[in-house]
Amino acid sequence: MPSPIPPLLSGGNASVYVTDMDRAVRFYTESLGFPLKVRIANEWAEIDAGDGLIIGLHIANPPGTVPAGTRGAINIELKAVRPLEEVKEVLGSRGVTFDGEIINYENVRLLTVLDPDGNAIILAQVLHSET
Repeated sequence: MPSPIPPLLSGGNASVYVTDMDRAVRFYTESLGFPLKVRIANEWAEIDAGDGLIIGLHIANPPGTVPAGTRGAINIELKAVRPLEEVKEVLGSRGVTFDGEIINYENVRLLTVLDPDGNAIILAQVLHSET
């Protein structure tokens, strides 16, 4: 029996680009009734939608991101449990295609991989968070 492969990724979220973080948080928490899990200033919020689904809210900032409400404004983000350089090396050895290089922000590092159909999946290494 082969030895288990150590995990590179665990969990994640469906990420939604929004134009107004306060308004978006109010909608998901007050209107839809979901609890707020994490909020990092005006940059990021996590809504616990239940059954393991986390909705990540991120301020749209075109041209660095797509505009809110447009194609691509909702995407899948997977949480990296190891440094992205290590994840990239292992996934690259498995034939995974990358769309660009690792992008560094104050609170998170991102790397985009492409599935066999060219759909983008974002890998996120969270550097720190506050609730």
